[in-house]
Amino acid sequence: MTTKKKPKANGGTIALNKKARHDFFIEEKIEAGIALTGWEVKSLREGKVQLLDSYVDFHRGEAYLTGALITPLQQASTHTVCEPRRQRKLLLHKRELERLQQKIQAKGYTCVCTALYWKGVHVKAEIALAKGKQSHDKRDTAKDRDWAKQKERIMKHSVR
Repeated sequence: MTTKKKPKANGGTIALNKKARHDFFIEEKIEAGIALTGWEVKSLREGKVQLLDSYVDFHRGEAYLTGALITPLQQASTHTVCEPRRQRKLLLHKRELERLQQKIQAKGYTCVCTALYWKGVHVKAEIALAKGKQSHDKRDTAKDRDWAKQKERIMKHSVR
């Protein structure tokens, strides 16, 4: 008797930060582990997380995810203190930390969290080195996206 596991519908993705792609030019992506407590993992399994205003902050040679909201479940234990917006430590190698800190000190760069996802039983954070967009850059991106959609429509109708 063999048992098959159901494939995950969302491919392991817990949450995406779509606003980061809109507000920043993504230069480089890095995978980092994230230190979580038990109730946070349970909330992530339910999908109760928002990365909208999250960014990576550096203190004393360590990286922390700041601004991510993990909403506690109703059945969370009463003896634990649930702090939804606490800073969560990111697990990176020392070389990666130093390289990120050097690039962030350069003009205009920041580090944002673009996604949270499952990798086996561990939660991973995709952090990106990004440069801020100006409003005219955002308009150019929107124009390019609209033109690409129009080209697809034209090509689709001309093939028929």
